[in-house]
Amino acid sequence: MKRRVVITGVGLITPLGIGKDETWDALCAGKSGIATITRFDPTGYETQIAAEVKGFRPEDFLSRKEAKRTSEFIAYAIAASRMAVEDAGLIINESNADRVGVITGCGLGGLNMLEQTCKILEDRGPKRVTPFFIPMIIGNMAAGMISISFGAKGPNSALATACAAGSHAIGDAFKCIQQGLADAMITGGVESVVTPSCVAGFNAMKALSTRNDEPEKASRPFDRDRDGFVIGEGSGMMILESLENAVERGAKIYAEIIGFGMSGDGHHMTHPSPQGEGAARCMQAALDDAGIMDGKVDYINAHGTSTPLNDLYETIAIKTVFKDKAYSIPVSSTKSMTGHLLGGAGGIETVFTALTIQTGIIPPTINLDNPDEGCDLDYVPNVARKQDVETAMSNSFGFGGTNATLILKKYKE
Repeated sequence: MKRRVVITGVGLITPLGIGKDETWDALCAGKSGIATITRFDPTGYETQIAAEVKGFRPEDFLSRKEAKRTSEFIAYAIAASRMAVEDAGLIINESNADRVGVITGCGLGGLNMLEQTCKILEDRGPKRVTPFFIPMIIGNMAAGMISISFGAKGPNSALATACAAGSHAIGDAFKCIQQGLADAMITGGVESVVTPSCVAGFNAMKALSTRNDEPEKASRPFDRDRDGFVIGEGSGMMILESLENAVERGAKIYAEIIGFGMSGDGHHMTHPSPQGEGAARCMQAALDDAGIMDGKVDYINAHGTSTPLNDLYETIAIKTVFKDKAYSIPVSSTKSMTGHLLGGAGGIETVFTALTIQTGIIPPTINLDNPDEGCDLDYVPNVARKQDVETAMSNSFGFGGTNATLILKKYKE
């Protein structure tokens, strides 16, 4: 029999704030975390804006020595994990260490450290390269360092499935507990790639918004005037536990995870499959896994990137899956405020979905002033909505046509 899996702790490092409360309050208030890039001089770049994390101090979560040896994406992941562990009241010791695992998702790893080291190598030679270079850039080191930091010795892995990585990580962690491979998992997504090469690369693809004069209005999912996504950074981590484990500990429960679906478009390196065919199959797979046969979903946290094809095809996919019911389901894109965290998106957005269920507040899609003709669903425009949510869906779709959908439900004994 499959074990029930619940969320007992969450941690957030986002462009909207440090920690769950600061981020959630800003999200529900419809605030934007997007501004002019400060990480490097963006003069000459088509895109000069991003959703950067502000006010983060690694030494608040790591020793000074560790902070110097840890790249930013790893520090974000450790910090968000520390918040989640503390929020859950989870104690990891010799008695349970091998039953607590870590799975993280990250798209590009330590790209900023890679850029810096290439410059050092060119200017000063190979002997000036730090021995921590490789551990600072490889994507699995977020999971590895979280495991080391907390002594978690259960299943440990990392996924690099582009913008679906965080959701895939949570889905895998969910299945580990459901199938009895672990009792608790630290899981989520992380990204930190506001760097010259990343911005230049996405600009070359014509994927980014160039609304540099109005950064806070640049990310506008489902709006007629959207012109691309905005790069974001940060981490969303959570503690998943078997229901038995959580109840035995007397842990508070944010929500229950009841379904996980995956699919591949098999279509194009960067474009979603026509009419959202792959996304529709992914959503249906998650509903089937959750045992939801009547399409009863009260909220969808959309992938909603603010790119022309994604928003249109995701809308079509939702209508394909839910048919006439699609028009009565609130759908919002929190990327309108956080930007797109790439591999970290699924992490923060699954936390947002759990908080929506817990609080009964649906975050808005801001900057939705003129809905696209083909985007005709209820996108909760510009103002958060108070509404009871029993069951919710969170979508993440990545380059290469890799898709992930999670289904969460209000916990009931």
